[in-house]
Amino acid sequence: MASDLVAKAKEAFIDDHFDLAVDLYSQAIAITPNNAQLFADRAQANIKLHNFTEAVADANKAIELDPSMAKTYMRKGLACMKLEQYQTAKATLETGASLAPGESRFTSLIKQCDERIAEEAGELPKHATVETSASVVPPAESKSTDNVVAVPKDTQLAYGLSYEVTPAVKPKYRHEFYQKPEEVVVIIFAKGIPAENVSVDFGEQILSVSIDIPGKVAYSFQPRLFDKIIPQKCRYEVMSTKIEIRLAKAESVHWTSLEYTREIVVVQRPNVSSDSHKPSYPSSKLRCKDWDKLEAQVKKEEKEEKLDGDAALNKFFRDIYKDADEDARRAMMKSFVESNGTALSTNWNEVGTKKVEGSPPDGMELKKWEY
Repeated sequence: MASDLVAKAKEAFIDDHFDLAVDLYSQAIAITPNNAQLFADRAQANIKLHNFTEAVADANKAIELDPSMAKTYMRKGLACMKLEQYQTAKATLETGASLAPGESRFTSLIKQCDERIAEEAGELPKHATVETSASVVPPAESKSTDNVVAVPKDTQLAYGLSYEVTPAVKPKYRHEFYQKPEEVVVIIFAKGIPAENVSVDFGEQILSVSIDIPGKVAYSFQPRLFDKIIPQKCRYEVMSTKIEIRLAKAESVHWTSLEYTREIVVVQRPNVSSDSHKPSYPSSKLRCKDWDKLEAQVKKEEKEEKLDGDAALNKFFRDIYKDADEDARRAMMKSFVESNGTALSTNWNEVGTKKVEGSPPDGMELKKWEY
């Protein structure tokens, strides 16, 4: 079945067995050749193998079958950038960005394409610096800048002068994590970041965080996680001083690190006692009550309670009604209602076929209530 092959291919990809993933995706494609998702996923595996030409071919086929998948344009754009086809990459990424307006990674990659295109056109970025020989620029030990002049680009090229482009500094945000049995909480300390400039995506074992502020180099944090998560249950919140991300664990195992490691580790599962008794916490003994025990005590007190007068009589009638069968209950209700509360019988055979007349106590007269 193609679905079985796809499941195995995804598992192979997660385990970094990209060759196997490509082979399994190819087998699945042979069964369902019109499935755009399969071509898009095989393109991703080919990118991991640096098979960029094959990745572009797979992405083109996926776009032909389903032109609405934004991630396919992302993968084709990445492959084209690796092949140094920046114009094609930019056009592809712009199409993908139109399908996913809120995805900041498209914006970041398009900026990179613009920079590479400008370099190929011979246009130095504003932050470019020029390395020249000592005959053109004063020695490093000289602190005077009075004699420094701008060297025309043509002159620099004619004399074989080299250009060194100083890359913009990528912002770095400190992050840390802590965990509970059911979730891992990742905190990125980024102060004063607008929520609209933050993009967080969750995969089966991938976390992708992007911070894209206009005029600054985009920040990207994409770790492969220690273990699998449940993307649908994950969430995040952008606060004034940090970004708090909650990852729902697929299994209640202890993560020894946030990111996946190839090292053999002993997975520590939380101890789950087979004893069905509820845990007791010493610190809460003074505040909490055993409600089952309390309920049993109340019932016992009610049963043993000694009542007088009408209260005792009502309790007596309640006890009779509670323990009576259906006919006895019907007899009690009928006799009580028809006698205006002056008679009570449990014999349905006696009261079921006739109206029960009222019998007021001695010295009292029964009158009909007038509304």
